[in-house]
Amino acid sequence: MKFKKMLAGVTAIAALFLCTQIANADKGDQGADNSGDYQGATFVRGQGSDKFGITQIGGYYDGSFHEQKYYNSQVSTGIAQGLRMHTYIYSQFSTKSQADEMLNYYLPKVQTPKNSIVALDVESGSPTTEAVQYALKKVKDAGYTAVLYGYKNFLTTHLDLSSLSAQYPLWLAEYPDYNVTTSPNYNYFPSFDNIGVFQFTSTYKSGGLDGNVDLTSLTNNGYKGTTTSTQGGVAVKTDTTTSAVKEGQKANNTSKSAITNGYTVKVNFSASKWSNGTSIPSWVKGKSYEVIQTSGDKVLLGGILSWINKSNVEILQTSSQTTSQNSSASVSGTFTDGSYVIHREDGYFTPNQTLRVFAYPGVQPTGAKYYAGEPVKYDGYIVRGNYVYASYLTNGGYHHYIAVRQNGVALGTFK
Repeated sequence: MKFKKMLAGVTAIAALFLCTQIANADKGDQGADNSGDYQGATFVRGQGSDKFGITQIGGYYDGSFHEQKYYNSQVSTGIAQGLRMHTYIYSQFSTKSQADEMLNYYLPKVQTPKNSIVALDVESGSPTTEAVQYALKKVKDAGYTAVLYGYKNFLTTHLDLSSLSAQYPLWLAEYPDYNVTTSPNYNYFPSFDNIGVFQFTSTYKSGGLDGNVDLTSLTNNGYKGTTTSTQGGVAVKTDTTTSAVKEGQKANNTSKSAITNGYTVKVNFSASKWSNGTSIPSWVKGKSYEVIQTSGDKVLLGGILSWINKSNVEILQTSSQTTSQNSSASVSGTFTDGSYVIHREDGYFTPNQTLRVFAYPGVQPTGAKYYAGEPVKYDGYIVRGNYVYASYLTNGGYHHYIAVRQNGVALGTFK
């Protein structure tokens, strides 16, 4: 969550007790939690096997609000990936009146289904048991599964956690280090009553991502309805719908044959080869990109400007969804340079050969060149004929262009 802390371990007895719990019935699903300010417009999962996701709608800081601008699109793109999506609120409050102010503002904005988790993230400030209990009841009365999130040491220091956990499930966090961890280490399980979800790492994948395990099937709440999928993936079943849920289901029900420019797609974790037969780097898998060009059963991905077969991607947003939600995984709008409309995108390109610099895409060479191994920071791209040109800003404030891909073949590497 917002603050990360190293916490002490617990005894092997607690770990043994937990393993016994997980062996029962339908438990043990894993999933990530995201914050729109950090993970961006599309929900990021840690592994292809993830079954649920939890995303932040916003924060409350003793009277101040901070909304997560990508909350809606994270819910919809999580649903599109077949995840059971849930919500959390960063909750720094200490009175009932503050609880009312916070929840009267956020509860009407919740986009996950009724009965889904709405967790209060209590890890800072001066919370009181009375105020937290009041807030959890308010969440429950609104028709959601009220859950208290936090670090055991903080919660037990400030609250009567035993009385709270007797009424509401807990989502507790504890981990020994910041090494990439893809499965729970129960030697660091924060043993307590009624723990529904265990956040076992903040580095579920390289670069950082919170990883969680469902211990009691709590993340099934809100997902017992019916829906269908034509993508061939697993479509979630929801108790109720919201606009974000409908957007996710729309993407999930769109055939891959319909993918066109403007769609946002995720590279499948199982994908191994680009359409030209070269290996897909591991850091690309699970990431999402805008489709900037199609050719038969292949699509060209913005951001890395690589062709991939449609069978190796999953639709997260259709073009109309991307426009309506004002969000994209890798591109943020366009800008014009004379009569040219350039797709905005930031990155670095390093040529593997000498490339000419143009005043306009493929037109009017400037005489300057970029040489093999000489990186250029670009801020956009344009597709013209068989070429993709990257644009960059010169010291004089003008945009110049170099070809970065010809007939689908990269003329260097991208970062």
